[in-house]
Amino acid sequence: MEPIVSFESEIEFVARINEFKDCIMQQGPESGGEQDPEQLWFNIDIPKAHGLKAGDRVRITVEKI
Repeated sequence: MEPIVSFESEIEFVARINEFKDCIMQQGPESGGEQDPEQLWFNIDIPKAHGLKAGDRVRITVEKI
């Protein structure tokens, strides 16, 4: 199927969830203390040993299957 949305973004931070997974996040840049309403952001759990860190760029794709 065709992607519903695909965008590239920088990881804002990586949070430890438990011994099996972490969460990569980007909550959008703030402009004058408020988030840009058009900015897409993400909060995704991923398995450990991913090698990602804050500042890395990733591509997020959502598809209906």
